[in-house]
Amino acid sequence: MPFDQNTATPGDERPLLRVAGLARHYGDRIGCTDVSFDLWPGEVLGIVGESGSGKTTLLNTLSARLDPTAGRIEYQTRDGEVVDVYGLSEPRRRMLVRTEWGIVHQNPRDGLRMAVSAGANIGERLMALGARHYGGIRDQAIDWMGRVEIKEERVDDLPRTFSGGMQQRLQIARNLVTGPRLMFMDEPTGGLDVSVQARLLDLLRTLVGEMGLSVILVTHDLAVARLLAHRLMVMKDGRVVEHGLTDQVLDDPHHPYTQLLVSSVLQV
Repeated sequence: MPFDQNTATPGDERPLLRVAGLARHYGDRIGCTDVSFDLWPGEVLGIVGESGSGKTTLLNTLSARLDPTAGRIEYQTRDGEVVDVYGLSEPRRRMLVRTEWGIVHQNPRDGLRMAVSAGANIGERLMALGARHYGGIRDQAIDWMGRVEIKEERVDDLPRTFSGGMQQRLQIARNLVTGPRLMFMDEPTGGLDVSVQARLLDLLRTLVGEMGLSVILVTHDLAVARLLAHRLMVMKDGRVVEHGLTDQVLDDPHHPYTQLLVSSVLQV
């Protein structure tokens, strides 16, 4: 059962992800520190804050791209096993990332192979899971291109021939084709013009709802956070300064920093 946005009551007895005391330091400098939260199946958690607040460091640590300095991340796998993500062997952690997680980068070029076709970008994710029937792989790639609003005739085109918005949609399809349970998104609409952002946000909201995905979303845009996230964590100087339901945090912010963020948006 999905997370209930209206009551903030999880529809599953156990969280999908449990984070306790997580920290990532760079020598004497704090990237993020003392972060704890639970993420429930079907829930979208937004992480907001200004540049340098620690939100991207936190996302990279959560998604197994940066080793933590301290803390623990537990994840409930598809078969119900609860694993310590950083206690897994490197091969098993890589397999977990490939099969149950997806990562959408701010710059789609970081999440795509620019030298192979759009269809191959999607298909190679399936091949990594053992798919070998070329026709079936191509059919699934075309199906997913349609689901993210890319025309079938572009299946053999290189991503560098696509617009920025199309590249981002292709990156999303590449991640979702394997049916992940948890997605990490880093500024997915960053750098796109307003009309393209709106279409992409509508697409993301539809896909997340249809697939029952859990998502951890980093964004500096409070409008994006309000549209997509059930809950928000506000970060400043590597620490979480406010945490709650999205509407409550944005409509009635308690921490002075959150109040400043919200008021700065209202004054634009």
